[in-house]
Amino acid sequence: MWNESRRRFLYQSLTGVGGIALMDLLRAEANPLAARQPHHPAKAKSVIFLSMLGGVSHMDTFDPKPALTKFDNTVMDWSKEKATDQANLFAKPRLILGSPFKFQKHGQCGRDVSELFPHLATCVDDMAFVRSIQTENGNHPAAVFLMNTGWTMPGKPSVGAWVTYGLGTGNQNLPGFVVLPDFRSITFSGSQQWGSGFLPASFQGTMLRWKGDPIQNLTPPQEVTPHMQRQEMDLLRAYNQQHLEAHFTNPDLQARIDAYELAYRMQSEVPGVLDIAQETEATRTMYGLNDPVTESFGRRCLMARKLVEKGVRFVQIYTPSQSWDSHTELERRHRQNALETDQPIAALIQDLKRRGLLDSTLLVWMGEFGRTPDCPADLRDKAGRDHNTRAMTIWMAGGGVNAGTIAGATDELGFKAVEDIYRMRDVHATVLHLMGLNDLRLTYHHAGRNWRLTDTGGQVIRQVV
Repeated sequence: MWNESRRRFLYQSLTGVGGIALMDLLRAEANPLAARQPHHPAKAKSVIFLSMLGGVSHMDTFDPKPALTKFDNTVMDWSKEKATDQANLFAKPRLILGSPFKFQKHGQCGRDVSELFPHLATCVDDMAFVRSIQTENGNHPAAVFLMNTGWTMPGKPSVGAWVTYGLGTGNQNLPGFVVLPDFRSITFSGSQQWGSGFLPASFQGTMLRWKGDPIQNLTPPQEVTPHMQRQEMDLLRAYNQQHLEAHFTNPDLQARIDAYELAYRMQSEVPGVLDIAQETEATRTMYGLNDPVTESFGRRCLMARKLVEKGVRFVQIYTPSQSWDSHTELERRHRQNALETDQPIAALIQDLKRRGLLDSTLLVWMGEFGRTPDCPADLRDKAGRDHNTRAMTIWMAGGGVNAGTIAGATDELGFKAVEDIYRMRDVHATVLHLMGLNDLRLTYHHAGRNWRLTDTGGQVIRQVV
């Protein structure tokens, strides 16, 4: 009976017919994060995904609606639109709510931007907007899962995991997929939002902190020399490899070995890559690191720039969970979130541009859904907006997008998209396309079928690419 391990069989087969193909297979098996060729010429090499949790109000940021001011404080006619994910949303009279923010046109493209974003307003000629995104669920946890994984339930791979699975990464001493959350309030379900699902564990996101050591226990004790540590790693690898050969059908074992090795390499690589002290005072000021309001998001934006500069494939930055959620006190809440994020994101765009990295780095800015044009009449004095799955504005920059353009439109009140309507799967298909991946070809066989990030397929948003 054949009793040798699969790995040993493959090595012995290298001298026979098909040796080159087997060698490629071994390389992929031995290093799942090795850089791979895209399906078609890529416009972007890396992604920075800016996750605005809570649901940003599109008509108060990048989709102005003068009709809201015209009909302010009048009853909203919901007679034809009663479907909702929110219980009792239409149980009481609702009044149209004019925007408390002024809009002006900016850039050569003449894009309308709210006063909330004076810094981003200077970058609109590098941005492409989509005003007609609709989503399938108005519940925060499910909607965030949909934004990240294409599904409203946990257990599926995140977009960062899919991109890294398809392309590998450009620096084997750093994770291919890095997550930079706001620890004041991490998003619903935590690491499941950036998990690898049924993909090999090597492709899940690695969470880094912006204060102190990026990863706890990353720095070895002073009494442990590099030579001692290398000897320990060699011994551990030998034991792990021996165990793997006897249990080669368990993919988690290889992922665990890879994780130990990557952690060892990261001990020497990460501190240098993320050393903010190396940056000039002008750069630190540009990102807002000297201001406690912008420091957290600014430091994470700067970390993202440094990571993609070193070859990391996908970086995701989060605002606090539900931070943009403004059922009441819309003006106060949106002003606070805009103050924290506006300057750092604009600095990120400008910094990437001056370093020649914007063309190869795709920035995606979005939340999980939009907001309604009205509020309950009995909450008028607190002036907020509710969840809206029918309309949302997102923008992309860099990475080969058609800068200065706009796609889609909403009705006069911003209640629902009415022109060139796109779904979350279309956003994902567009991100993959710009990265050189065909969403229909990027598959993984699991539970008897080939799975995709976009399931049955998405539509690339051609107006912005």
